Amino acid sequence: MTTPMSRIIALFNQSGGVSKTTLTMNLGYHLALRHPNRVLLVDMDPQASLTTFMGLDPVELETTVYDAVVGEQPLAIQGKIHGLDIAPSNINLSAAELELVASMMREMRLKNALAPLLPNYDFILIDCPPSLGILSIVSLVAATHVLVPIQTQFKAFQGTDLLLRTIAGLRKAANRNLAIAGFIPTMYDGRTAQETRTFKAITEQLSPLAKVYDPIPRTIAFPDASEARVPLAKANSKHPAVAVLNKIAKSLESLK
Repeated sequence: MTTPMSRIIALFNQSGGVSKTTLTMNLGYHLALRHPNRVLLVDMDPQASLTTFMGLDPVELETTVYDAVVGEQPLAIQGKIHGLDIAPSNINLSAAELELVASMMREMRLKNALAPLLPNYDFILIDCPPSLGILSIVSLVAATHVLVPIQTQFKAFQGTDLLLRTIAGLRKAANRNLAIAGFIPTMYDGRTAQETRTFKAITEQLSPLAKVYDPIPRTIAFPDASEARVPLAKANSKHPAVAVLNKIAKSLESLK
């Protein structure tokens, strides 16, 4: 049974390129800075970008989240990287879609793997793959909350209806207690008219459903920090995006 202090947040959008992995790493880091939060990151994307961003080589890993989800083994955790723990991934996870097809209670695999770890963590952030496949379903079933990054582009915003229908369907069937933690506009450039209009539309249309956070600015500083295998706050503590990330992390602490 999940205790009130164990918040499992799936960062999910079926579209790629919305800064989902970057947010998972950086929000996890800011949550961990806010003592005494204990934070675990879970990489559920076979591309293993989160694993790589955290400084691990996916090819060299002998045990990953694949072994927990498919093999029902204890979740393999790499400890205390930038003050965070991570359950890493690699390309093996791509086989899970096929291998879980005939598995009993497959949607529960990650939830079951996390259950014994709940007393150890205040926050568990799950980096979902950019798809509506079984790995995303497994992640959302395990979660207490879903946090949705949305790129401030018209085309990206247009896909929100499908995303919301997916969440609604899961809440009806597999995870009735799944709450929307909010929406994070990403890659925002307020100098462009289209992105300003899109940000306004995101705020107006989605704020009745859940909190719309301050936008994450478009900046080369994020990929530079990822290349250096560090959170943005470690690479450039004065960057304006750092204050935005810290504000979002502080807000996540109030989730019930």
